[in-house]
Amino acid sequence: MTNRTYRVLLAGAILATLLFAVACPVGKSISEINRDPMRYSNREVAIRGTVVNSWGALGTGMFEVDDGTGKMWVVSSSYGVPSKGMRVGVAGTIMPTFSLGGRSFMSVMRETHRRHDSGS
Repeated sequence: MTNRTYRVLLAGAILATLLFAVACPVGKSISEINRDPMRYSNREVAIRGTVVNSWGALGTGMFEVDDGTGKMWVVSSSYGVPSKGMRVGVAGTIMPTFSLGGRSFMSVMRETHRRHDSGS
């Protein structure tokens, strides 16, 4: 392998790593988000925890995630609603307030993609 080829491959690997790191949502605890929801407003973040409440129909609804530091409601319109007790990892954008059916919610996440965990 020539020195030039090595440099091109190294530069490509570094660029790919940087793009991957930028594209991944930042993992945060629910307590961090709830402490300062405006800081995370309209930014994509990721949380992980256990579903403690859920309701929905036809793939749309809300579910509440508890990560041990706090709880947060997640609005799902494209990924279905997981059942109570399921461990999930969810990424989405934070909305400081959300109203549905005459009920107001604080610090709600609008789900952009989900990764299901197999753990307990």
